[in-house]
Amino acid sequence: MSEERGYSAGSVILAFVLGGIVGAGVALLTAPQSGKETREKLREFADETRKNVSDYTGNLKEKISSAVETSKEYVSDKKSLISTAIEAGKEAYHKEREKRS
Repeated sequence: MSEERGYSAGSVILAFVLGGIVGAGVALLTAPQSGKETREKLREFADETRKNVSDYTGNLKEKISSAVETSKEYVSDKKSLISTAIEAGKEAYHKEREKRS
């Protein structure tokens, strides 16, 4: 269903994660605490979020790299098959043409 609207699963997950981050930040800012406690929690939250985003982007890069490599192999295999089929077609054409001459 999300594919029909043009949204990929990755973009939906990213939107969900970012929404959670914003919501958690707002909750921290509106919680009844002292300024020092709030700043410390925000610092911890920012560090944790930075780590999570870094891990997520690292995993995403690996998946994209793997998908690109798989796609290259697939295209290479199909390109080889198409070239072989074209050469076989040309050869059959020339043999048939020689028979008719």
